[in-house]
Amino acid sequence: MNWKNEISAAAGRIAGYAQVTPVMESHSLGLDYPVEMKLEHLQHTGSFKARGAFNTLLSQDVPKAGVVAASGGNHGAAAAYAARSLGHPAKIFVPEIAGPSKIALIKRTGADLSVVPGEYANALTEAQAHEDASGAMQIHAYDAPATVAGQGTCFAEWEAQGLQADTLLIAVGGGGLIAGALAWLQGARKVVAVEPETSCALNAALHAGEPVDVTVSGIAANALGARRIGSICFDLANGMGSVLVSDDAIVQAQQVLWRAHRILVEPAGAAALAALLSGAYTPAPDERVAVLICGGNISPDPLAA
Repeated sequence: MNWKNEISAAAGRIAGYAQVTPVMESHSLGLDYPVEMKLEHLQHTGSFKARGAFNTLLSQDVPKAGVVAASGGNHGAAAAYAARSLGHPAKIFVPEIAGPSKIALIKRTGADLSVVPGEYANALTEAQAHEDASGAMQIHAYDAPATVAGQGTCFAEWEAQGLQADTLLIAVGGGGLIAGALAWLQGARKVVAVEPETSCALNAALHAGEPVDVTVSGIAANALGARRIGSICFDLANGMGSVLVSDDAIVQAQQVLWRAHRILVEPAGAAALAALLSGAYTPAPDERVAVLICGGNISPDPLAA
């Protein structure tokens, strides 16, 4: 597959539907070097996921039964939002660990929502059964070419905005976002995967030499809690760097972002920065680094009624 062409086509397709999110450089994070950041938590529904959802729906014929998606929360909200924007019905399955703020966000889109026991993998099983029974089109959260191409538009956009970094640190759950980065950048910049210690499907796969099942827990599990890394991501990630961060480090990164810039993000959104603040990743002298702030759906919602 020519990923550059696919991502360029996706960028044209979703223009006017997805937000162009801002970038900034911070010297206020307590580090001895500046950090570039792309604020993708300002995307529709609070995460980068809208890019893949819109690209999927705009590149395929959607059946009368509409769309179905399984999600830890962010993808479900994005798929529901994109479906509503384009006039399609949506059925969304999320696990209980999605949490009240993400569940409320999906409900506000008007989608038909089912909350199932367990984790993301359980929601995916239910979504696949609904797809088989109804004929609805599945929008996969991370392991589908249209999803990956859509997420890749984030990095094409960032480069067009003047990205200077040598190295990008990106949080990983199922791998759709980092697969989009790898597909677009194709080795032109170093990409480092950042995962929680207790939800690390890519790290486990890289060590095993193949995707393997992992147990999932921790404060970022409702966004970075895939039980197995996507095959597209694994194929693109051969030989890449991967680091793990603790829940405490993620909370510290959330606090630093709030105190330094009044940026309020969910744990997954702070995970990439946590790798720098905790020392899990230490840049070489003169290495320019950037992090993607990927999600802002904090729970509980601090402004909920």
